[in-house]
Amino acid sequence: MAKVRGRKHLKKAQKDEFTPVSDVSLTQNGNEVPEQQIENDGSDPQMFFGILDREELEYFKQAEATLAMDAFESVEEKQRFVTNIVEEMQGKELKLVTSQICSKLMERVILICNDSQLKHIFKSFNGFFYNLSCHKYGSHVIETLLVRATALVEKELLTPSFDSIDTEGDDNGEGFGTMENMFLFMINEYKPHIKVMINHNYSSHVLRLIILILSSKKLPKTNQNNSALRSKRSKIARKMIDIKDNDDFDKMYQTPESFKLELRELIASLFKEFTGEEIKAHPDVSISIVTKFRALCVDKVASPVIQLIIQVEGIFDRDRSFWKLAFNTNDEKNPKEESFMEYLLSDPVGSHFLQSVIGFGRVKNVERLYYLYIRDRIVKLAKRDSTGAFVVQALLEILKAKEVKQILDAIVPELSMLLNSNMNFGTAIIDASIKQDNYKREEVIEQLIEKYYRRESTEKNILESCLQLSSSTLGNTRDDWPTAEERRRSLFLEKLIDFDGKFLDITIDTMLSLPEERFLQMCFHGVFSHVVEHVLQPQRVNTVKRKRLLNVLCKDVVNLACNAYGSHILDKLWSFTAKLTLYKERIAGAMNQESEKVKNSVYGRQVWKNWNMELYVRKMWDWKMLVKEQETEIFPDSKPLQPTDHKRNSNKRFRNNTESNPYNSSSKRANQNKNNVPLGKQI
Repeated sequence: MAKVRGRKHLKKAQKDEFTPVSDVSLTQNGNEVPEQQIENDGSDPQMFFGILDREELEYFKQAEATLAMDAFESVEEKQRFVTNIVEEMQGKELKLVTSQICSKLMERVILICNDSQLKHIFKSFNGFFYNLSCHKYGSHVIETLLVRATALVEKELLTPSFDSIDTEGDDNGEGFGTMENMFLFMINEYKPHIKVMINHNYSSHVLRLIILILSSKKLPKTNQNNSALRSKRSKIARKMIDIKDNDDFDKMYQTPESFKLELRELIASLFKEFTGEEIKAHPDVSISIVTKFRALCVDKVASPVIQLIIQVEGIFDRDRSFWKLAFNTNDEKNPKEESFMEYLLSDPVGSHFLQSVIGFGRVKNVERLYYLYIRDRIVKLAKRDSTGAFVVQALLEILKAKEVKQILDAIVPELSMLLNSNMNFGTAIIDASIKQDNYKREEVIEQLIEKYYRRESTEKNILESCLQLSSSTLGNTRDDWPTAEERRRSLFLEKLIDFDGKFLDITIDTMLSLPEERFLQMCFHGVFSHVVEHVLQPQRVNTVKRKRLLNVLCKDVVNLACNAYGSHILDKLWSFTAKLTLYKERIAGAMNQESEKVKNSVYGRQVWKNWNMELYVRKMWDWKMLVKEQETEIFPDSKPLQPTDHKRNSNKRFRNNTESNPYNSSSKRANQNKNNVPLGKQI
């Protein structure tokens, strides 16, 4: 590729990476002002912190690539490398955070640095947390920093002897205070800007994380599905840059009481900003305030923040002030509220908002919305696949038994039609039926069978009607499988199998009607293998069908054992072959014949261990005793493990007689063939 030339390209690259607000405030006699001398203008969310020179940029690029490869010989070597990077970063932290390439380096360093280095990095951002939170790349660094800082807060809280003053971390000889105090100092920096952060593209994510931390909620992973923190685009980008979260993510942390007080103050001040002082004295003024707040509830960026605020406000506010801003509390319909509810029930963002707040609202408030605006058109709303249907599912989880039964009475007759476009609705109906003591269970089963296994149909195939095998990625050799849709369908079929034995039987019948090659392909598929694994339940499947399934699965034992997905199926066969000793020995024998291939595979070694193959090879009698014990556990009505006392004594005398005569030909044959004698004859 030819070298890109020209000043226009250079200017474009700098513009893409930074958005300077004012060059006048950044230069002094034509020279760049050091970051320590930048006067922080708190109202400027796009402050420019300068750029690295060529040599510095090259060094940090190389450092990021080295950490990404993670080819260090020891943990100590890696820690020394990180220490050198942290020393080289001093005075350049703000430039690094706002650089597209170097911000990744900052995240990697934050994830693996020690407590003292973490505090040093945290302190270097003092005065600029809000500005960095509004930056496209800086906001991700701040989120990673806050998660690690929260873990350190808990560590200091639970360890009274923890040295809270680190005198070696600061170049000026000033020790770091506790992480709790540093965190509270940072919150004070955010307070004047909270209302602006609510609907800011980047800082809103930081605000959501702060609310989760202050309320001691679970901090999700950066690439977690349905996360309360990250957007869909952010999760995809996170996977692409290949920065893996450490153990501090996906956890709940104990936080000091000061965090709860800070959360109360933060939300109270935010409510005051929304409403103003005049709302109590002049209730009529609240009409415009409520309208503005409701607009935020359906805003794509602000809505997740409002959801979190409504979720946590009940911790300290019994009146639930923000809920009352969004919804009325009287028992009469309100025209404006009615139009707002109609918008929520028909808009994707609005329905997600309503679904979320219903899950955390008081039952009496949710019942009010249900009776006034939802009950009379529940079926119509359930048919809105991408909006109202999710609200109805949330109502099934939160409402009392009387209301849930009303919803089931209206929806169950339409269930087979609703499943055409929303399979998750079936899961919600099944869960609600089970929760209400199997209310309308038979009708639900009839509707599901009508949908996926029609009796009058000549081609009964639940794998096709539910999983859509013919148009799936089954058998593909490319890396485009499995898809999210296939995951949803597989989970739903597993739900049906657990719900009633009829679905287990028809699923097995359909599997057995498939060509053997097609059935085995399912065992190697990332999603459909879970369905095969789910039907391997020895207590629920009769002996005939168990044998028919094993006749197919036993044809490719070694490849199944060495496959990431098939190995789980083979683990299941250990219990599935209970009381079918011939099949169990056939599988064990197949693995033993190609033991080298099995042991050289990561997955095969685990299967070898789970099947107790070392015992099979070295002590066949003990392995068979273990098999008999397993059968007794799975089928308590099986024959007893040990023979009667009379039989045991006679066997003992027989062994003594044969062992006393070493020339006994029958003794020789017994010794030669002891590993091949069936279990019953040995006893």
